[in-house]
This record gives sequence, C-alpha cells and structure tokens, in this order.
Amino acid sequence: MIYLQLFWSFFQIGLFSIGGGYAAMPLIQHQVVELHPWLTMTQFADIMTIAEMTPGPIAINSATFVGIQIAGLPGAIIATLGCVFPSCVIVLALAYVYYHYKGLDVIQGILAGLRPAVVAMIASAGLSLLVLALWGEEGQISLSHLDWVAAGIFAVALVVLRRWKPDPILVMAGAGAAGAILYHFL
Repeated sequence: MIYLQLFWSFFQIGLFSIGGGYAAMPLIQHQVVELHPWLTMTQFADIMTIAEMTPGPIAINSATFVGIQIAGLPGAIIATLGCVFPSCVIVLALAYVYYHYKGLDVIQGILAGLRPAVVAMIASAGLSLLVLALWGEEGQISLSHLDWVAAGIFAVALVVLRRWKPDPILVMAGAGAAGAILYHFL
C-alpha cells in the first residue's frame, strides 16, 4: 500500500509542479509533511537541501530521497517514476500543440497567465524554508525565537550572492563551513 501512496503522491507532484523543482517544493511539502506525515519539517528541509546540492532536477531528487527514506530502494524507484511519468506525457502533448499553434494569442495568454502563479509557488516554498531556517520547526516568528547564527549566515550569503554573484555552490559550501564552525563553538 505504501508503494501506491508514494506513486500517487509523486504522480500528483509531477502533474501539478508547473515551473520546475522550486515550484514543486510546496507540493512536496504538502504531500510528505502535511498530508502523509512521512517526514518532519526538519527532515523535509534536509532532503530539499540535499536535493538542491545533488546533480539533477530537484523534484526528482527529492522523490528519490523521500522514497528511499519511506520504503527503501523500491520506494525510491516508485516515487521517482511517479514524479517523472506525468511530465513525459505532458511534455510530448504540449510540444505537439506548441509546435503547431505557437502563433495563437490564446497560447501566449496561457503562458503569460502561468508565470505569476509559478513565481508565487516559488516564493511560498522559499518563505517556508526561510521561516524553518531562522525560527525552527515551531515557526514562532519573534526576535526571542530567532536563530541569530542562521540569520547572520543567511544575511551574509544573500549579500554575497547579490553583490558579487559567485557560483552558488561556493556560497553553499561557505555557508555550510560557517555553520559547522559557528554552531560548534556557540
């Protein structure tokens, strides 16, 4: 039964995650943390971090990691297939439609309407992870509950990324090293 639940959950994620992996984050969170309490919010954040750092699409990486966490290797395979299957079918159908009708105003209107929704989904996922990183799993947003080390690392990483635009992998490595050092000594 768990295999069917994994497949169906990630099938829905694959079907409705328009806009890529970042847009899929709130859908994945809803499925694996809220609807099926397979993971805690902290475990979800850890899996999203690993899925971001490893090569490949975030949604597929997270499906694989969640599947292996829940039901071992067969769970990883089933969750990954559930995530990929709708995309394959939809992409083939959309490629055919777009190739034949790309000049129509209706098609351009649909694409223009989807853009703001995708931005909203990405922002929602980002805010959820920001609250988790800075205030912990309880999410009580107040200065007394703020993790000041995490806030400092976040602020420095944000400034570095916006001002000097380095390779994000270097910023993640630096933030990880800073976290290891600061949390060890504080």
